[in-house]
Parts: sequence; structure tokens; C-alpha cells
Amino acid sequence: MLPPAPQLPQVRELIETDRYFVLHAPRQAGKTTILDALASELTAEGDIAALSFSFERARIFSDDIAATEAILLDSLRETADLSGWPDELLPPDSGPEGQAGTRFGKALSEWCRHCPRRVVLFLDDFDALQGTSLISILGQLRHGYNARHKGHPFPASMVLCGWRDLRDYKVASGGDPARLSPASSFNVLADSLRLGDFTTDQIAELYYQHTQATGQEFRNSTDLSPTRR
Repeated sequence: MLPPAPQLPQVRELIETDRYFVLHAPRQAGKTTILDALASELTAEGDIAALSFSFERARIFSDDIAATEAILLDSLRETADLSGWPDELLPPDSGPEGQAGTRFGKALSEWCRHCPRRVVLFLDDFDALQGTSLISILGQLRHGYNARHKGHPFPASMVLCGWRDLRDYKVASGGDPARLSPASSFNVLADSLRLGDFTTDQIAELYYQHTQATGQEFRNSTDLSPTRR
């Protein structure tokens, strides 16, 4: 396991300056593992409650906004309950009342109102959302993001993580990827980062960790063949 910071050097700065941004990479690139490690690292420092939770379960609801919000709030609470956090850091047990298309944002606001730390969210598998559900959730994030400047409680930073780049989310929502108007739900996203491939030094570090754990050494290319792993 490699520490997340060297692989994503820009992430810390973006979180510390309260930005919302996209992190993307191909499937099975290690995004979820890195996000979980980074969330644990940030929370352990004591000033932030950082949680990584998956949007994957919302995939089956397509354009049913009410069902999408319900399953996302369930996933949020379940993930927080499994985190081992003290009660004062946890989101509310029950979701807020309100019209479909408002409940996800209201729940985040209610959580931030009572949490004694800055809340940072890693929205893993965000590309599970499609169509009107994607537009609705992004609209709620934009509304909460803008309301922060008026003292409205909302997560300090968010990372939308998946295999899509920002332009691809625009296409998935039915919009023109070449146009991002001032009123667009996408204009709150400050950056779009790609999780890069391992460097030679990082690969060497992984092999070194394997050698330390198992005693198996890698001296040349023949040691790395599938039959010798």
C-alpha cells in the first residue's frame, strides 16, 4: 500500500482551501482504496470529519430522484456507522422531510450544522448517477456550496470520484460539454484530477513491501513473471 498523499499531491491543497473537485481514473485503478486511506488520515488529524462512501447502489434507480436520495442517505449513514466515529461526528439517523430533489442537500446541511468538525466528503462511484438524478444531486451540491458564503452549513470540501472526467459528467446529464454557464451545476467544481499510473519508484516501493512481508526478493525481470509471483 502506498500512502495517498504522494499519489495525489494537489488534493490536500484543494481540501484545505474548501474546494469541490473531480478525481477520475479507469476502473480498478485503486481510487477507492486511496480515498478510504485519505479519509482516515484526515479524520485522525482531529480537525476534519472525512468520509468516503459509494454511490454505486443508486445506479439501479436511474431517473427516480426520490429513490436515489433515499438510497444515498442510507449509504451515508451506514458508512458513517461503520467508521467507528464518536456519536457527535455522525450524520443524523433519519433523513429530513421535504420534496424530492432537496432531501440529500438538506441532510448534508443538517449534519454540518451539528458536527463540531469541518465535514469533507469523498463521493465514490459518483458516475453511477445518470440523467435527472445526476442533475438533481449536482444542483443540490451547487445550492449548498453557494449558500456556504451566507453562513449556511454545508460540507467544506467534496470530491466526486469515478471514471468520468468533468466533461463526461456534462454529457451524461444531457448537456453540451463545451458549455458551462454561470448557472451550471458544474461550475462549483474547481478542478478535475486524474489518478496517475505508478512511477518506477512507487513500483519499487510496493515490491520492497512485499519482500519485507514475505521474504521473496526480486532481482531481475524473470523474478516478476506470472509463474514466479
